[in-house]
Amino acid sequence: MSVAKRDYYEVLSVSRQCDDATLKSAYRKLALQYHPDRNPDNREAEEKFKEAAEAYAVLSDPQKRASYDRFGHQGVSGNGNGAPGGFEEGNFADFGDIFGDIFGDIFGGSSRSGRGGRTRVQRGDDLRYDLQISFEDAMRGLSADIQIPKLEACTKCQGSGAEPNGGLVTCSVCNGRGEVVYQQSFLSIRKSCPTCGGRGKVIRQACSQCKGEGFSRTEKKLKVNIPAGVDSGTRLRLTAEGNPAPAGGQPGDLYVVINVAEHPIFERRETDLHCSLPINIAQAALGADVEIETFDGSQTVRIPEGTQPGAQFKLRGLGVPHLNSRARGDMYVHVDVQVPRKLTREQRKHFEELSQTLPADNSPHEKSVFEKVRDFFG
Repeated sequence: MSVAKRDYYEVLSVSRQCDDATLKSAYRKLALQYHPDRNPDNREAEEKFKEAAEAYAVLSDPQKRASYDRFGHQGVSGNGNGAPGGFEEGNFADFGDIFGDIFGDIFGGSSRSGRGGRTRVQRGDDLRYDLQISFEDAMRGLSADIQIPKLEACTKCQGSGAEPNGGLVTCSVCNGRGEVVYQQSFLSIRKSCPTCGGRGKVIRQACSQCKGEGFSRTEKKLKVNIPAGVDSGTRLRLTAEGNPAPAGGQPGDLYVVINVAEHPIFERRETDLHCSLPINIAQAALGADVEIETFDGSQTVRIPEGTQPGAQFKLRGLGVPHLNSRARGDMYVHVDVQVPRKLTREQRKHFEELSQTLPADNSPHEKSVFEKVRDFFG
């Protein structure tokens, strides 16, 4: 007695109105879950994998899907090769993008350069270097010399790990292809050769200088040009200054990560600078011209009479340079009115005389404290 087939849409857990992207995503999820390589000796998982593949083979083909929607399983049977439901091994040629992703997840990443191509050479590792710079250097930019520990290709074997003359031979497992083919049910799976690691060659005699590693550990001096305006966390990439790759592949990159020290006076907020300007109570009441140091030299800040605590003034274009631009942020000067903690005898006398003219309450109709100070000293 034959078991009735499940509905293909039910197998993939999708609606009958689903689009191609939803269909592909549902199939990929099931294929990853039930693939035989992830479920060895699990007959049930293998059957579910075949069932999902069969459903996708039909529903991903517009003509077969239309026929299936109209006639059900009867509409896609009888293809002449005995494969169930019109599912042919040749159909997998159309699923390269799907199975490439699936097999990459299963085997830990694909090393092939394309369908039917040779193995892609591995890329070298990237390196990171943390560089501490001062706030002033971040404002102006600088050229810094750094020294990084890294690997370099062995000068004798040029990174192959084998003696130059006859130390490297063709892999007998993959015959130099760098990949092997596994037959799993109706699937042919290509995988990087486990013997040679995808290189296509194996070491018969290790290099006497590097002992077969192909690399030597060294320190390299580099000059890094740091543009003005960098901030903590900025990453500068030095192409091909990372570790070399095995078998002559492309070297990795070096990432210089910037950490900017704090400044005792200025606070950075994106591309703007903020600082506090202490003034005395007389300057706030009467007004004054106050000199302040900036990264562009001394600047005069005009404090108008009656300036209140917490007031701020903007110095346009005196902030942080924008990266890769001539534009700059602004500087904000925050007024901090200082109340004297100790007074001389003469200062106390003046304040006592002033206090006689001040109101006993905070009536809004009376003159403000700063107005009284201005009148007294004016």
